[in-house]
Formats: sequence, C-alpha cells, structure tokens
Amino acid sequence: MWLQKQISLRAKPRGFHLITDEVVEQLPELQLLAIGHAHFFLQHTSASLSINENADSSVRRDLERHFNVMVPEGADYYEHTYEGPDDITAHIKSALLGVELTLPVAHGRLCLGTWQGLYLGEHRNHASSRSLVITLHGEAHAD
Repeated sequence: MWLQKQISLRAKPRGFHLITDEVVEQLPELQLLAIGHAHFFLQHTSASLSINENADSSVRRDLERHFNVMVPEGADYYEHTYEGPDDITAHIKSALLGVELTLPVAHGRLCLGTWQGLYLGEHRNHASSRSLVITLHGEAHAD
C-alpha cells in the first residue's frame, strides 16, 4: 500500500511544539497499516521537525532557549535578513534540525517510544500555518 497526502498544521508561535496528536488526527489512513513506514516532510525552510520528549513541556522551552543562544539573532555577519532579524536564524535552525522524519508503523500506530513525540520547531516570530506531506508505505491489515 502506498498513500501520500498533504496536511496543514495550525499556525503556532515561535518555539517547539508537540504535534503528534494534530498529525495523527489528520491521518486516519495510518490505521490501515499493519506494518510499514510513515515519512513526514515539512515544506518550509524556516521551521523543523524532530522527535523528543512528549511529557515535560520544560524540554520544549529549554530547546527554544538553547537554539536562541546557539543561533543568536542580530549577528553582524548575517546577510539574509530581508524578512527581519529572525529570517536567517530560522533557516539555520531548520538546516540544523531538518525538515523530514521517517518512522516505523505497526498495528496502525506510529512506533514512538513511551516518552517520544513529534515536534514542530517554529523558528519565525510570526509564522502562518505549515504544510506537511506524509507518505505511508507498508502492508495493509488483512480483512
């Protein structure tokens, strides 16, 4: 079985956001897979996808603080600031973290660990909704 669809993630403020439930809610086709893979591709260059802690929100706040120190706004060597001081820094963070993930699927569910969840890293101060292309591939449940 192959399936590909595009979903939209609600606009979020700058920071790291747990999006597992928002994604799964828009992907009922996931339940059709007995075994396979789900590939997630974020169609943006100023946000990112990652997997991390799904229970303690302080992880998300700490990640945001760390990346803001690691990639500070306003460095005098930045050239690409056409859309504001968060322009190039958003692209750098996206490049560091990446915009795609592939996860195993079993019994109609993503095979995430107990404390894992999908994160959207929103690296712009004023972002709109984000588009995610999801490709499912695997063996469907036998009827």
